[in-house]
Amino acid sequence: MLSIYFGDMPQAIYNTPTYFNNVYLDAWLEDPLDQKMIRSVDKGEVCGPNAVNTKALGLIPPTKLSGGVKTLMLIHNLPDKVFNASNCGDNCARWILKIAKMQDVTINLRHIMDFGDRKLNIKVLNNGQIVSNMGDLAEIAARYV
Repeated sequence: MLSIYFGDMPQAIYNTPTYFNNVYLDAWLEDPLDQKMIRSVDKGEVCGPNAVNTKALGLIPPTKLSGGVKTLMLIHNLPDKVFNASNCGDNCARWILKIAKMQDVTINLRHIMDFGDRKLNIKVLNNGQIVSNMGDLAEIAARYV
């Protein structure tokens, strides 16, 4: 299940790109889900543990991936921590939901992320409500961000 805390959350890791650069493991780039997220969000193909070939930037190290992909990989690989997913664009929303179907995930948002028209199962930690659609999520989130 996906749980979201909206607004300031002191225990959340705020600067996810810098955190990623200091903790990621080469093995993460071998994970099929991480590779799919890199392909989808950054238009990149993993060439090995230290190289990703992207359309926009060419061959880059993992530390040069976008903040969105870095945050997604942290959420996926370190599910016991809470990350500021406002470092992600709306193009990452479906991946957050996919990760949350595989494992319990808690994220912090400081904006209203658009999860689209799909059916949701999200717990808002600010008030304990579980929402099933974007309209209800946006209405609650607006109170906190």
